[in-house]
This record gives sequence, C-alpha cells and structure tokens, in this order.
Amino acid sequence: MKRVYNFSAGPSMLPLPVLEKAQKELVNYSDSGMSVMELSHRSQLFTEIITEAEQLLRELMNIPDNYKVLFVQGGASQQFAMVPLNLMGKNKKADYVNTGSWSKKAIKEAKKFGEVRVIASSEEESFTFIPKIDSSLISPDADYVHITTNNTIEGTAYSDIPDTGNIPLVADMSSNILSEEIDVSQFGLIYAGAQKNIGPAGLTVVIIREDLIGRTSENCPTMLDYKTHSEGRSLYNTPPTYGIYMAKLVFEWLKELGGLKEIEKINRKKADILYRYLEESEMFTSPVRKDSRSIMNIPFVSPSAELDAAFVKEAKEAGLETLKGHRSVGGMRASIYNAMPVEGVQALVAFMREFEKNHQ
Repeated sequence: MKRVYNFSAGPSMLPLPVLEKAQKELVNYSDSGMSVMELSHRSQLFTEIITEAEQLLRELMNIPDNYKVLFVQGGASQQFAMVPLNLMGKNKKADYVNTGSWSKKAIKEAKKFGEVRVIASSEEESFTFIPKIDSSLISPDADYVHITTNNTIEGTAYSDIPDTGNIPLVADMSSNILSEEIDVSQFGLIYAGAQKNIGPAGLTVVIIREDLIGRTSENCPTMLDYKTHSEGRSLYNTPPTYGIYMAKLVFEWLKELGGLKEIEKINRKKADILYRYLEESEMFTSPVRKDSRSIMNIPFVSPSAELDAAFVKEAKEAGLETLKGHRSVGGMRASIYNAMPVEGVQALVAFMREFEKNHQ
C-alpha cells in the first residue's frame, strides 16, 4: 500500500489506524448491515456515536460542565458570522486581534453586525509575530474579544493566552485544537474546522460557555443560533454524521496515545526537529519570529522562487506531498498536525539536507 507524508494544511492527513478502522467498518457498522453513512441521525446507533464523540472530546480537553459541545457545519468561515450574530447582542461592539488572513476575514464579517475595534495587529510586519495583548488594550464595553490561536497560513501561534477579564474570549482554534493542553475555562467560546486535527472536512466543533447561549436577536436565522444546536444536541437537522463518526475515531486514537499531554510532547518534538534544521541551514529560513512560531504550521523559504518551485516538485517525487506555501505568502509550508508521525518530519529534513547539498 502506497502512503505519502502529506504536509497539507487541510484537509490534512488522518491517523492510519483511524483510516483502517473506518475501512473495516465502512460497509457494515456494528453488525447493523449498514454503513455509518446510511444510519439515520435519529437512530440509536448514531446517538451512541455522537454521545461518545462528545464525551471523548470533553475528556481529552477537560471541558467544564458549564460548556456545551456542538457539532455543526459551515466551517470556521461560517463561525465568522455566527459569533457576532450570537454574542454581539448587548453593546454591538467587539475587539479583534489581527494576526493573519483568517482573522482578517473574521473581522470583515463581524463588521456587518456591529462595531469592530482592532486592538492589535501584526499586519505591518507581514504577520510574522503575535502582538502582545494586555488588559489596557481591551474595550470595557466590548461584547467579546476574538483571537486566532494559530495562524495556518503565516505559521504563528499564541504562546500565552491573553487574559480578558470578564469579557468573553472567543478563539478560532481550527489549526491547533487538540495539539496541546489548554485551559478551556479561559475562553467563552472556541470553534474549529475539523479538517486539520479532528477529522475530514465538513464538520465544525464549537465549545461554548452556557451563559453565552440565547443572546441573539429575534431575526437571527434558526440555523445560525447556537441555542438551536444546543437544545437539539447537535441534531436539530441532519448533522455531518460520517464526519462525527470519524472525529470519534480520532478522539479514541488520541486517548489511546495518552491524551493531549502526550500528543503535545510529540508535536513539540516534531517542530523542534524542523526548526533546528532551519536554524542551521544556509539555504532555508523561517520568516516567523522565534517567540511566535507555530508547532503545527511551519513556513520556510529558499533564496528564490525558482528554488522554491524545484523543491516542491522534487519533494513530491520523493513522497513528501503538498509542501507549497499558501498563494498569499509563497515559499513552502509544512503542516505537521497530530497525525503526522515524527518519521515524516525526519524524512522531510533529510530531503531538505539533500536538496541543499545538490543545489549549492
């Protein structure tokens, strides 16, 4: 069986044991004579799947009892609108931190629903760092503060979560959820597209503190109201059933691995291998400031666009897939999510050494 090391930013690689279990159960799930894709979302079998998925996620992230876990659709991009629709009800104001392409889109969407104040930004320095946030920057009348904890395109991440006091902190955690231990109680709301560390594309996970539910106006569309999904236990309409099943398998895999404490050790080891090489290399460099570097998405560049193109082409031929950087920033990018084994990063570094030697 041919398998490559897939460094795609998303949809990204899934753990092989998860894919193999899904393959085994594809046609006949739990001796039902049906695939999970054929199960009614109201059936007992699927009820067990979604219940177990939620319980596993709660266990992995140590989610407090006063938070709801929602499985919805629309990706993080739909959350850009759902967040202000649901939370910008009192003062119609929100503070945003601008750290990259996705936070810019979130800001643009939120402006449709109220006043948005950008309290910090790294845009003038090409989003190469995470700006420091302290309480003096936060508007006392903001309905919430929004951050993007890991910037998939730019390769930056928060090392310290800002303290927003009594104002709810909202986080787009799409590209680093489940990669390390976090304190969920620091956040009012967390959302994440599944296609990086959770499962296949099509599923979005929302973790929301209960007191933030039910704040929408009467004209909020039913499907964009967190209350709808909370009261319906993510079953108001047909959810992405197979995506939830796959997420459950990933959660099981993570638990068997030792949970977030163990996967964080592995992730930091992988990132350290690649960053160490980038520090010693005479050809490749990291554009990201050291104190802001992501352990999930690692961009790097060579001295020329021609070398970048040659690298991506030769890497693909060597079984190292999807290393081309995002079109907005160029260069290369290695996304090393949970499912990427240490051996994959070691293979990448070995290839980079060889490429550097051959193109001096």
